[in-house]
Amino acid sequence: MLLLWILVFVIALAVLIKGSDWFTQAAEKLSHKLGISPFIIGVTVVSVGTSLPELASSIAAVAAGESEIVLGNVVGSNIANIFLVLGLGAIIAGKLSTKWEMRTVDFPILFAATFLLILMCLDGTFTFMEAVFMLFGYGVYLNYLHHKHKVGIHKLSKQQQKATFYKILWPLLIGATLIYFGATWVIKSVVNIATITHVPSSIIAVTAVAVGTSLPELFVTIVAALKKKQELAFGNIIGSNMFNIFGVTGITGLFGTLAVDYTILVFALPMLLVATLMMYFVTARDRTVTRWEGWLLFMLYVFFVVLLF
Repeated sequence: MLLLWILVFVIALAVLIKGSDWFTQAAEKLSHKLGISPFIIGVTVVSVGTSLPELASSIAAVAAGESEIVLGNVVGSNIANIFLVLGLGAIIAGKLSTKWEMRTVDFPILFAATFLLILMCLDGTFTFMEAVFMLFGYGVYLNYLHHKHKVGIHKLSKQQQKATFYKILWPLLIGATLIYFGATWVIKSVVNIATITHVPSSIIAVTAVAVGTSLPELFVTIVAALKKKQELAFGNIIGSNMFNIFGVTGITGLFGTLAVDYTILVFALPMLLVATLMMYFVTARDRTVTRWEGWLLFMLYVFFVVLLF
């Protein structure tokens, strides 16, 4: 049985890597075809695609009556996106940089979203109306992006629209599907391997769930960075964190009130605020994350995991 799950892990990892490659290539072609900045494609299309595991697992948790998992999933994934994904991306690529000015709007909105999430969770619950408010906030951010760069598929001819759909959007959807199923089975295989080898459940929760749902962001960011598509990499991380806070909590909160675990409230949420501030200070001056700064972020993630124990 152990060998079977190891084989599943290897196959799922290969599917995840291939899906990330296709997804990144299709997203880059889409940005060129529409004349849109790769950063915006990363913030919208790529980030939503790579956040599918967080959304799916959160909805499943609410359906199973375990709504406290949702906030843990969102907060843990966002911390992993900043410390682990951004850190490893900079380490592997040498550095990550973007030309997009994030200080004026993107970072303030991300700070506001993080702070709002903390305030909403102070009473130990996340309600329906708070979920609606979060979805409204995501709509405001998307509206800003739309007005920031008003170039879209509607400016193409019907023939060009059809060509764009079949040549670009289908590979994008296929890549997203491979990412979703690859990440899902990587998580399942890791959980089963850990169970068979008698690894403590606390370690499974920290690694398989928090890191597992961030695997799409990790692989897409690494692939984009290695292919010198660093605008996509940055946009993916910023957009994923935006979508997790606004979209995942908003959509999931529509299905019922979410419970907030005490550990999430007193430790993980403050750590998320620290992580967001760290990302700002690292990138604010030159919009670049160097390899050494990547190592710093990675070590902070290790520190976070150690403190959880």
